Amino acid sequence: MTTKRALVSIVDDDESVRESLPDLIRIFGFDVRAFASAAEFLRSEWVSRTECLILDVAMPGMSGPELEEELIRRGDRIPIVFITAHKDENDRMPLMQNGAVACLFKPFSDVALQEALDLVFP
Repeated sequence: MTTKRALVSIVDDDESVRESLPDLIRIFGFDVRAFASAAEFLRSEWVSRTECLILDVAMPGMSGPELEEELIRRGDRIPIVFITAHKDENDRMPLMQNGAVACLFKPFSDVALQEALDLVFP
Protein backbone atom coordinates (compact mmCIF):
# COMPACT_ATOMS: atom_id res chain seq x y z
CA MET A 1 0.00 0.00 0.00
CA THR A 2 1.29 3.43 -0.87
CA THR A 3 2.14 6.00 1.81
CA LYS A 4 1.80 8.88 -0.65
CA ARG A 5 -1.46 10.78 -0.32
CA ALA A 6 -2.00 11.18 -4.04
CA LEU A 7 -5.36 12.51 -5.20
CA VAL A 8 -7.61 10.08 -7.05
CA SER A 9 -10.72 11.64 -8.57
CA ILE A 10 -13.81 9.62 -9.47
CA VAL A 11 -16.23 10.75 -12.18
CA ASP A 12 -19.37 8.60 -12.31
CA ASP A 13 -23.04 9.49 -12.67
CA ASP A 14 -24.01 6.54 -10.41
CA GLU A 15 -24.52 7.89 -6.90
CA SER A 16 -23.86 4.50 -5.28
CA VAL A 17 -20.41 4.40 -6.91
CA ARG A 18 -19.66 7.94 -5.74
CA GLU A 19 -20.66 6.98 -2.20
CA SER A 20 -18.90 3.61 -1.87
CA LEU A 21 -15.75 3.83 -4.00
CA PRO A 22 -14.14 6.76 -2.13
CA ASP A 23 -14.14 4.78 1.13
CA LEU A 24 -12.25 1.92 -0.52
CA ILE A 25 -9.75 4.24 -2.19
CA ARG A 26 -9.08 5.97 1.14
CA ILE A 27 -8.36 2.55 2.66
CA PHE A 28 -5.76 2.11 -0.10
CA GLY A 29 -4.10 5.30 1.18
CA PHE A 30 -5.23 7.97 -1.27
CA ASP A 31 -7.09 11.25 -1.03
CA VAL A 32 -10.32 11.15 -3.04
CA ARG A 33 -12.78 13.51 -4.70
CA ALA A 34 -15.95 12.32 -6.44
CA PHE A 35 -17.88 14.07 -9.20
CA ALA A 36 -21.30 13.33 -10.73
CA SER A 37 -20.37 14.44 -14.25
CA ALA A 38 -17.48 15.28 -16.52
CA ALA A 39 -18.60 18.92 -16.56
CA GLU A 40 -18.56 19.08 -12.75
CA PHE A 41 -15.02 17.68 -12.71
CA LEU A 42 -13.83 20.11 -15.39
CA ARG A 43 -15.27 23.09 -13.46
CA SER A 44 -13.57 22.00 -10.24
CA GLU A 45 -10.30 23.14 -8.73
CA TRP A 46 -9.22 19.48 -8.53
CA VAL A 47 -8.37 18.82 -12.21
CA SER A 48 -4.78 20.04 -11.91
CA ARG A 49 -4.30 18.20 -8.59
CA THR A 50 -5.68 14.84 -9.76
CA GLU A 51 -2.98 12.19 -10.15
CA CYS A 52 -5.33 9.42 -11.28
CA LEU A 53 -8.85 9.54 -12.65
CA ILE A 54 -11.36 6.73 -12.20
CA LEU A 55 -13.78 7.44 -14.99
CA ASP A 56 -17.10 5.91 -15.98
CA VAL A 57 -17.34 5.25 -19.70
CA ALA A 58 -21.05 5.94 -20.29
CA MET A 59 -22.50 9.05 -18.67
CA PRO A 60 -25.15 11.59 -19.66
CA GLY A 61 -23.69 14.64 -21.32
CA MET A 62 -19.97 14.21 -21.81
CA SER A 63 -18.90 10.54 -21.81
CA GLY A 64 -15.73 9.24 -20.19
CA PRO A 65 -13.84 8.99 -23.50
CA GLU A 66 -15.00 12.52 -24.41
CA LEU A 67 -13.66 13.79 -21.07
CA GLU A 68 -10.36 12.05 -21.79
CA GLU A 69 -10.20 13.83 -25.17
CA GLU A 70 -10.96 17.19 -23.54
CA LEU A 71 -8.25 16.70 -20.91
CA ILE A 72 -5.72 15.84 -23.63
CA ARG A 73 -6.80 18.91 -25.63
CA ARG A 74 -6.17 21.05 -22.53
CA GLY A 75 -2.78 19.46 -21.95
CA ASP A 76 -3.86 17.62 -18.78
CA ARG A 77 -2.35 14.14 -19.03
CA ILE A 78 -3.97 12.28 -16.14
CA PRO A 79 -3.69 8.48 -15.92
CA ILE A 80 -7.19 7.03 -16.34
CA VAL A 81 -8.77 3.85 -15.03
CA PHE A 82 -12.05 3.44 -16.90
CA ILE A 83 -14.95 1.64 -15.26
CA THR A 84 -17.98 0.39 -17.15
CA ALA A 85 -21.10 -1.69 -16.71
CA HIS A 86 -20.98 -2.68 -20.40
CA LYS A 87 -19.09 -5.96 -20.50
CA ASP A 88 -18.00 -5.78 -24.12
CA GLU A 89 -14.35 -6.38 -25.02
CA ASN A 90 -14.93 -4.47 -28.28
CA ASP A 91 -15.61 -1.34 -26.20
CA ARG A 92 -12.70 -1.99 -23.85
CA MET A 93 -9.96 -2.37 -26.47
CA PRO A 94 -10.15 1.19 -27.95
CA LEU A 95 -9.96 2.64 -24.44
CA MET A 96 -6.79 0.69 -23.72
CA GLN A 97 -5.32 1.54 -27.13
CA ASN A 98 -5.93 5.25 -26.44
CA GLY A 99 -3.81 5.05 -23.30
CA ALA A 100 -6.05 4.05 -20.42
CA VAL A 101 -4.19 2.38 -17.56
CA ALA A 102 -7.00 -0.15 -17.12
CA CYS A 103 -10.65 -0.76 -17.91
CA LEU A 104 -12.60 -2.54 -15.19
CA PHE A 105 -16.03 -4.06 -15.66
CA LYS A 106 -18.58 -3.29 -12.93
CA PRO A 107 -18.85 -4.83 -10.47
CA PHE A 108 -15.09 -5.13 -9.99
CA SER A 109 -13.22 -6.50 -7.00
CA ASP A 110 -11.19 -4.53 -4.48
CA VAL A 111 -8.15 -6.47 -5.70
CA ALA A 112 -8.75 -5.49 -9.35
CA LEU A 113 -8.99 -1.83 -8.39
CA GLN A 114 -5.87 -2.03 -6.23
CA GLU A 115 -3.97 -3.68 -9.11
CA ALA A 116 -5.08 -0.90 -11.48
CA LEU A 117 -3.97 1.79 -9.02
CA ASP A 118 -0.66 -0.05 -8.55
CA LEU A 119 -0.04 0.48 -12.27
CA VAL A 120 -0.33 4.24 -11.73
CA PHE A 121 1.44 4.34 -8.36
CA PRO A 122 4.03 1.51 -8.41
